Amino acid sequence: MDLYDVIRTRRSVRKYRPDSIPQEVLNRLLDAARIAPSGSNRQPTRLIVVTDPETKQKLVPMCHDQAFVATAPVIVCAVGRDIEYNRGEWMGDCAMIVDVAIAVDHLTLAARAEGLGSCWIGSFSNTALKEFFGLPEDVNVVALTPLGYPEGDPFEEPEGRIPLDEFVMWNGWTG
Repeated sequence: MDLYDVIRTRRSVRKYRPDSIPQEVLNRLLDAARIAPSGSNRQPTRLIVVTDPETKQKLVPMCHDQAFVATAPVIVCAVGRDIEYNRGEWMGDCAMIVDVAIAVDHLTLAARAEGLGSCWIGSFSNTALKEFFGLPEDVNVVALTPLGYPEGDPFEEPEGRIPLDEFVMWNGWTG
């Protein structure tokens, strides 16, 4: 699949078939996230992969009762170790969040290339998930995503996006 087709047709999927994801496919997705760049190559990202049905169900209330999350065969919880080093001036603690987000973006695009659906989950209780997974104090949850084969064919180009000439400003702020 062409990279631009992957980017153009990736969607948030909320309905999954129960089909399992072959381990070699899952490994490719996880490796796509692993090789994502990070500031100064700090690599603060770690992925917790959940496949146990009972554990997936326990995550639903921590994801503000988004029940569809547990219907996918896999849930990936992307976490990051807080970065004490502030090379980015005002970025500060946000640097870790950006690094983890890049890895999750690689993961979701790789999923689309493999015909899998994902849905970036940003509505969750960091406190509850930290306790549930036993995360150290300096590690926080940045995002979760279910992964699975979607019901139907949700992959189509987006509607309602602003035109490119409104999105891009050349040589300075013009908006």
